Amino acid sequence: MLGQIRRRESQTVMHTLHVGEDGWPLMGEVVGRGELIIMLHGGGPDHHSMRPLADRLADRYRVALPDIRGYGASRCPDPALHRWDQYVTDAVAIMHALDATSAHFVGAGLGGTIALRACLDHRHVARSAVVISAEAIEDDKGKAADTALMDRFAARARSRGLHAAWELFVPHLQPLIANLVTEAIPRADAHSAAAAAAIGHDRAFATVDELGGIETPALIIAGGDSRHPEQLARTLADVLPHGVLAEATMSNLLVNADDLARVFAPAIEQFLATTSNRDTQIQSK
Repeated sequence: MLGQIRRRESQTVMHTLHVGEDGWPLMGEVVGRGELIIMLHGGGPDHHSMRPLADRLADRYRVALPDIRGYGASRCPDPALHRWDQYVTDAVAIMHALDATSAHFVGAGLGGTIALRACLDHRHVARSAVVISAEAIEDDKGKAADTALMDRFAARARSRGLHAAWELFVPHLQPLIANLVTEAIPRADAHSAAAAAAIGHDRAFATVDELGGIETPALIIAGGDSRHPEQLARTLADVLPHGVLAEATMSNLLVNADDLARVFAPAIEQFLATTSNRDTQIQSK
């Protein structure tokens, strides 16, 4: 598994995808050609976790794989810049930097939340969304507990390093997510990761019902741990006007990025083809 990751890293051509007014560059890579996909990794890993999935879609799509602000090569040690609005602005800015006027947004965990926010806030550019292992939408009590945990993570990252900080989360994650997080630690910057934990003080959605305003077609792939509850995926598929619940789900049998791609790519490719056909039908009317 590590050998496969090292081979992919050696083939990676990292470059600056966008530099915002704040001056911090968003790094990543772009593979394939066709309709644009902005593919966003989860909180903890970096874009390498999504590269095998991107490779499976690259025959038909141009896939942008950024390291989200604060992760991987996208250094950003300023806590004030880690907000949901900023993450969404970054994703849309990358789309424009690639000379596209619309995109499919595919995201896992944190990236899935960004994808949903993009559909809600920028519905004119979001062609579709794919959400893999959706993050929990907490009530006030749950949000307060999560904020406190993220603050503990930040303090540990600054004082003891990322391995110690991730000990707060990794034992409670599914094997796939735990492995992807652990593999990304050597590529991460502790101060940027600590700053990224400030997202715990922001709130993407107050309630699930907010997502009822999303008209974008969305494929929901269920998670399977306390931070990515399976039931939430079912709820999202019901609440979203054009939500579809995938048959494939996260499971303890998935252990690396290649497994993620192998299990989820067929459903994602089929869904994206359906949305492209839908766009064509709308344009022809």
